[in-house]
Amino acid sequence: MIITILLIAVTVLVSMAAFNDVALLHKLIMFPYGMRTPKDYYRLLTSGFIHGDWNHLIFNMFTLYFFGRNAEAVFDSISGAGGGALYIILYLTAITISSVPALIKHKNHSYYRSLGASGGVSAILFFVIYYFPWSKIQFYFIPIGIPAIFYGVAYSFYSYYMSKKGNDNIGHDAHLFGAIYGFVFAFLVDPTHGRMFLEQITHPDFF
Repeated sequence: MIITILLIAVTVLVSMAAFNDVALLHKLIMFPYGMRTPKDYYRLLTSGFIHGDWNHLIFNMFTLYFFGRNAEAVFDSISGAGGGALYIILYLTAITISSVPALIKHKNHSYYRSLGASGGVSAILFFVIYYFPWSKIQFYFIPIGIPAIFYGVAYSFYSYYMSKKGNDNIGHDAHLFGAIYGFVFAFLVDPTHGRMFLEQITHPDFF
């Protein structure tokens, strides 16, 4: 769980710095219209470490905390000492790759900006869903645990709705592409689990 805590700590610190420093925010944010040369592509990654506001930050870090620790456990069981490196690779590449569609889609839109760890968090969420679709996430204000796959579906629908609404700078499009990337990454890491995933999905375990 150490890596998850480290990723959360770095993201919170960078986001807090950007909250109070507009110049830093503009330097790190995704801005497709201004990304005309490869030297500007660092924003594909750095935009994943800043957030629009505290609600946005807390929502992403809350999800990363609950599912990141499970992802770490899976990586450790599959790859042993190398599991931590694979986890970091998944998270960072997910942030980057899930931002590419927005870069292409909005390259001629000077108004468009986006930020947030959405792509990386979605990848971790759906990586865990591949292995534990019926694992529970517990909220203090809800007396029963919510199955991971239900949370994942709700998370995706929320992202789709907000993307269509399009009235903020949050990278909602990255949720969908991050989710796909995380699921594919999980399959590539352990393709033999695919049959077990189908078995789990077709045999719900709510208890």
